This record gives sequence, structure tokens and C-alpha cells, in this order.
Amino acid sequence: MKRREFIQKTAASSALVGVTGVTLSSFTTLNTKHLTILHTNDVHSYIDPFPANHPKNPNAGGVARRAAIIENIRKENSNVLLLDAGDIFQGTPYFNYYGGELEFKLMSMMKYDLATIGNHDFDNGINGLYAQLPNAEFEFVSANYDFKNTILDGHVKPYKLFNKNGIKVGVFGLGVELEGLVDKKNYKETVYNNPVEIAQDMSKLLKKDYKCDLVICLSHIGYEYKNDANKICDLKLASLTKDIDLIIGGHTHTFLDKPTLIKNIENNDVLVNQVGCYGLNLGRVDFYFDDSKSVSSKGKSIII
Repeated sequence: MKRREFIQKTAASSALVGVTGVTLSSFTTLNTKHLTILHTNDVHSYIDPFPANHPKNPNAGGVARRAAIIENIRKENSNVLLLDAGDIFQGTPYFNYYGGELEFKLMSMMKYDLATIGNHDFDNGINGLYAQLPNAEFEFVSANYDFKNTILDGHVKPYKLFNKNGIKVGVFGLGVELEGLVDKKNYKETVYNNPVEIAQDMSKLLKKDYKCDLVICLSHIGYEYKNDANKICDLKLASLTKDIDLIIGGHTHTFLDKPTLIKNIENNDVLVNQVGCYGLNLGRVDFYFDDSKSVSSKGKSIII
């Protein structure tokens, strides 16, 4: 009940902006509604493309190219959500000099709708993250970080609701355990809560109470840990919960060509996707809703 009370109280000012179990069957009807989810993760302050002589990623990436691709996709479909799964900060001198200002301003220019918080987003301390929030014309969600005794209290919500052409979408955020990963002085009194328990609370709230057609988990807990079977990751989260339709992940810099399909605790399909790091790829997942709100989907990774 305490988790539920925390979620309800901290989400009280969230604005309302909904999927039956995800299936991969294809269909077309005159009244089909098309929703495109675009996403990034672990961009790590990579603003410019990689140089032409880079041994692994020559001429790859870059914010300007990503912005052009996003703009073209929005011309194809007006129903687009653009999301980021954390670790926006730290990795190039742009962060060292500007402390995140440039990253947030560029994301705002690209019209990101929502982001979650990664461990490296605390690298200038929680006060440094807070200081850059005015440069972000989008919101942040994290359901399992309790910020009530920190400067971020009231500035990060557990979830956000969207309405895209009559499709109700609920998005909640999850973060990785900070202890042992981030210096305590950087995250201060932030409390980490179990992501599986919180995810189940959040998905129930969004699917049952708010009757969302699509529930998305914006996760920075990692795709998979092959050497640590007990560690919570996106694949395990998908299998242990219900009512989540799509998990957009980060943290482990996992490059997927297309979403992974996992069966949840009720044997329904969950899509899990992640697009590596450094802005090299842009994730795209398209959902198609018919009159009865049944849904089909397809996903891919766009190389930048």
C-alpha cells in the first residue's frame, strides 16, 4: 500500500494524455490508427558524428542526422512519441563544458516527449541535474526512484499519460540501483525501490485504472545480465509482470536490430527494445490499432 500511496501522491499533478495484449498479426482496416514510437538510449553527450577515421563507427551518428530522420518520420505520421531511456549525460567534452545544457536544448529542439533518468545523469550530482531542468522542454519519469527528500522532489513524476489521436498511452520510468554504481554524494537521499514490484503497481494503475491502450516502460535497468542470473533486467522484468506492452531499455548499450518478444506472467507478448549507445541508432516501433483496440506491431533499428 505504501508503494501505491507514493505513486498516487507523486503522480497527482500528472496530465492525462491505452493496448490489449500485443500481437504480431497483421491487419488493415479503414479505421486503423497508427502510432509510431521513436526512442534513444545512452546517447552520452555524443552531439557530433563519429570522425571518418574512427575504427568502429566512421561517419556514424550525430544529432543533426537524427533530427532530420525524426522530422521525416513525423511527416509520414503525425502520431509520434519520441522517448529517451536515460544516460543522456557524460561521454564527450560537451558535457564537461556545458554540464548537460546542450544535450537538453537539442533534445527540446527535436521535440522529445519524455525521458527517464540513467545513472550517468547524476554525474554532476543531483543538484547539477536539477540545474539543467529549465533547458529541457520535456518531462522526466521515474517510478522506482523516490526523490521526496531531494531537490528533485516534484520535478520527476512516476509516469505520464498521452492521448495520440484517441489512443491512450501510459509511460512510466524505471532506474537502475544506484548504490555501488554512483557516488552517494551525487544522488544524496534518493531512495531506490524494487523495479519489479513498482512496475507491477504502475502497469496495473495505467492499464486498469486509467484504461490505457498502450503501456510503455521506459527503463534504465539493462537488457540482460548473463553472468548474474539474479539481477533484474528488462527481459526478466517482462517475464515477471503483466500489462506492459513495450519496454524501451538502456544502460547495457545493447544493440538490437528489432525488438525481442518475451512472454509475460500471463503468457501475453511483451516487446523489449534497446538501440545501443552514442546516438548511433534510432529505435522505431509502430503500433496499429483497429476499432476494437486490438493491436499489431512491428519494430526496427534505424542506423544513423
